Amino acid sequence: MDLNALALKDAPARHGRENLVDVKRLRSSLLETGPSDAVVFGHLVPDVMRGGDADFVAVLRCEPSELKKRLHARGYPEEKVIGNVEAELIGVVLDSALRTFGASAVHEYDTTRSKPEAVARRIARDYASGIVHSGPWTDWTLDYDSSTKLRSLLSTPRTDPAST
Repeated sequence: MDLNALALKDAPARHGRENLVDVKRLRSSLLETGPSDAVVFGHLVPDVMRGGDADFVAVLRCEPSELKKRLHARGYPEEKVIGNVEAELIGVVLDSALRTFGASAVHEYDTTRSKPEAVARRIARDYASGIVHSGPWTDWTLDYDSSTKLRSLLSTPRTDPAST
């Protein structure tokens, strides 16, 4: 069940270009709509579900510079690209999942160089085997150990006024 789609269906409030989601209302909709054995996915899962709601949580990760390329290729606005890259760099979703569900339920999957089908097979295999993951967790900040690397990653392309 796509939690993000369910959130949009519940007609969230708008704040500029962003959707504001009432997580309590979304949780109620999820509990009414979804069967207890459903696969629920989306970045809102740690905000909507509670610790006992899931016994297996897969967090998909992507190296930040690759994520930036992917989001640009999808035509995301620059502000959204940078926000998502920053969140991935510091592991916002991973941290949220760990706080909500605990380390024994959370499993991390690097999607940087993997095909979606291969990642899905790994997740299904790990779930079926009952494997418990307890780290180490990916820390992308170790790869961006200088201000030059960080500026390059988090900067927005400048439009040269002379070229317009």
